[in-house]
Amino acid sequence: MLQPSAAFMSTARPRSIAYWLFGVAALIVAMVVVGGITRLTNSGLSITEWKPITGIVPPLNEAQWQAEFANYKRIPEYTTFNQHMTLAGFKAIFFWEYLHRVLGRVIGMAFALPLLWFWVRGRIPAGYKPRLVALLALGGLQGAIGWWMVASGLVERTDVSHIRLTVHLVTALVILAGIIWTAMDLMALRRSPLAAPARLTRGSGVVLALLFVQIVYGALTAGLDAGYAFASWPLMGDAWFPQGVPMASPALANAVDNPVVVQFIHRWFAFVAAAGLAWIAVRAARSGALRTGAVVLALVGVQIALGIATLLSGVQIDVAVAHQLNAALLLIATVAAAHRLGTPPASLSVSRYPSGNPRKA
Repeated sequence: MLQPSAAFMSTARPRSIAYWLFGVAALIVAMVVVGGITRLTNSGLSITEWKPITGIVPPLNEAQWQAEFANYKRIPEYTTFNQHMTLAGFKAIFFWEYLHRVLGRVIGMAFALPLLWFWVRGRIPAGYKPRLVALLALGGLQGAIGWWMVASGLVERTDVSHIRLTVHLVTALVILAGIIWTAMDLMALRRSPLAAPARLTRGSGVVLALLFVQIVYGALTAGLDAGYAFASWPLMGDAWFPQGVPMASPALANAVDNPVVVQFIHRWFAFVAAAGLAWIAVRAARSGALRTGAVVLALVGVQIALGIATLLSGVQIDVAVAHQLNAALLLIATVAAAHRLGTPPASLSVSRYPSGNPRKA
């Protein structure tokens, strides 16, 4: 008597898990947007304590609001810049930092609880548990990095460390990239029970590294408020690089700590990254992923336009936030293109159920 294969008997549900991961990725993109608004409205230091559990409850009465405001009044940001601030003004900046922290908790729960359910029900395909646990651990680390960043601005500084802010943003985007890659591997497994995970090709790795550098400089630009240094394009003032800019020693420190140098690098390295992104877009299109390639190219153009608009507008909040949102979308599209180029041909062409059996969720 014929026996069903192990693939048909498996309780694994790769498509369901992939859709769940895409949903978590959408929440992370929202988190990146809220984080950008939090930074641009100078709201990030409004909550001066880290309470992972009880912090979910905001101030509920006048006395609690006054206590939170009193905590804020103790830090250098308030004493240096905001002594004129009213309680109403404090509530406005508190909102964005509170929303940012709550959304972080929502993302943690949205990842951990379904993961536990899929695990207990035996829905996770073989080989994917370690990867999902690693992503969960990175998410937990990201929460700790967030507080490490905030803590840098509570004692001696009037803002958070630009280095720590960069680590915080880049970690979020690394998690986002890992989730998208894993979800796409699972969708390939849905098409074919023999599909192997995609591998990162050398060319795709170089392109992602270029994009990574540009994202790092975007974060440094935000952390140093370097976007305010020069609101002109393509020149910085009346020169390609302004004269008389004070330089740090050693010279390499300027590439990280000098706002003018950081803005200059972020301006022009963008076109190096854009060339790499155009290459991967063309390669993806030639491999059959025409739509993915077109999306990458479109998002590159939009990102450059938004970057220039951010400068010319004097870092207008809505334009700057759109620039950060588009960066996250560009990363997703680039990861999709890289995944396509690293997917074995058999995984692209073989259906999991040649007969179209819809039983698999």
